[in-house]
Amino acid sequence: MSVAAIRIIATILITFIVVFGAARAGRSETATADDTARFLAGLQPSPNSSLAALTKNRSWISHARYFDSIFAREENTNLSKIREFSEKYLPDKHGTVLYMFSGPDFLYATSFFPTASTYVLAGLEPVGQIPELANLSPFVIDGELRNLERSLGSLFNFSFFITQNMKSQLREGPIYGTLPILYVFLARTGKTVHELNFVSLDEQGNVQVADQGASSTRSAAPGVKIVFSEGDGPKQTLYYFGTNIDDDSFERSGFSAFLAKLGPADSFLKSASYLLHKSHFAKVRKLLLNSSETIVQDDSGIPLAYFERRRWRFLAFGRYQGPISIFANFYQPQMAGLFQNANPLDFGLGYQWRKNESNLIVAQKQPLPDGGEQLTAQSQVEGDGAIAAPAKKVRKRTGTQATRPIGCGFGRFFPFCW
Repeated sequence: MSVAAIRIIATILITFIVVFGAARAGRSETATADDTARFLAGLQPSPNSSLAALTKNRSWISHARYFDSIFAREENTNLSKIREFSEKYLPDKHGTVLYMFSGPDFLYATSFFPTASTYVLAGLEPVGQIPELANLSPFVIDGELRNLERSLGSLFNFSFFITQNMKSQLREGPIYGTLPILYVFLARTGKTVHELNFVSLDEQGNVQVADQGASSTRSAAPGVKIVFSEGDGPKQTLYYFGTNIDDDSFERSGFSAFLAKLGPADSFLKSASYLLHKSHFAKVRKLLLNSSETIVQDDSGIPLAYFERRRWRFLAFGRYQGPISIFANFYQPQMAGLFQNANPLDFGLGYQWRKNESNLIVAQKQPLPDGGEQLTAQSQVEGDGAIAAPAKKVRKRTGTQATRPIGCGFGRFFPFCW
């Protein structure tokens, strides 16, 4: 063998050793939470991240292009219009946003309420876990990225998650639960993740940082706390709790006490399976009405019959056509009257997700009027965005008509429900 050939072979071997050693060294480093979020979202992590080399794989490149496409479509179709709606009709925002029955839907929460200091999301799906991605094989990563794409499919097609699908999609594989989807939404809305802690609640509603690398399964309210910011803006906090909030569990888990400590809030409810129409969700319904200054919801949220008319005024947007067929028992005659002069709604959400078919209510709490005058639940006439003017006095209803919600039913198609 010639000297030149030996030198070539030696050069190849040295190059291989250096590259392999660098790759091994990179894999031994833990990726930051922000780099992990960006990688899963199809965005480039920092150049010195252990995940940077993985972005050269065809599967990740395909994943990034797919997410670029669907997020661009969602931005154009809904999200930009929701932010415009928020600026016009939600001027007096508060520091806390409560989004019950949300699953990992941070995307809509931040679009309606972008400046909140604290977001609290809750659903039945587990918090989950994300292992060190650089230690997974390319084959495993490819499968997990495809699963993540499927998990987001229903939200982008219908504006809500489908529980039956999510039960399998969020509970399988090394990357599972709501955490990876929360990461994707944070990264794709321009947020920088600064800190991640797995947490739980004690019975007094105090937040406990979990000792292990995942939220405590022994707690009735395991969760995750994510500290983030948008650019150089102030730091904000997102909590997600995988907990049952029916009457049997809401107080016992400490979740009720935790929410009560947060002070005045804005609440958001959509595609909530009409659970707040049911008697065994009375405690969370009462807390939302007591703690919220503004409630933004579709008709699957709190029934109109539970709003004390002296305290709330309503703006109605879109069309109320009644619930879809599997929720037909939850039709509200009061809603039909409320929407007679509703404002237009130029985006879709909820079960009636198509544009020009959706409905949305902005309920705003008012000071008690002098003399106990009652306020009629009427919408603002189209156009100027002002709060509905005080209505004439109305005769109080008697019996159960004013306090009992419309009838209940149960279906098989529920987004993050009980």
